[in-house]
Amino acid sequence: MAKNSSIGKSEKENVEPALSFEQAMETLETIVARLESGDVPLETAIELFQEGMSLSKLCGLKLEQVERRIEMLVEGDNGLQRKPFATGKEEA
Repeated sequence: MAKNSSIGKSEKENVEPALSFEQAMETLETIVARLESGDVPLETAIELFQEGMSLSKLCGLKLEQVERRIEMLVEGDNGLQRKPFATGKEEA
């Protein structure tokens, strides 16, 4: 049975870490569109779902890495100061 997934499992394991966030999102969008079409055999749908979950995790990790690196420049009394990027968690 031929795989309908764009990337085979062994290839996927080697390629995913090298994917940029944008490439991963584009591939994820393609997978979602294929799954939403409803015209995918069950086995292929499962493979696509697994690939999509892996890409989703990769995107989440990349976003976390970027979030840790972002700093906001805030103008204070002494000029511009560096401040860690707010993650939405309020400090007491």
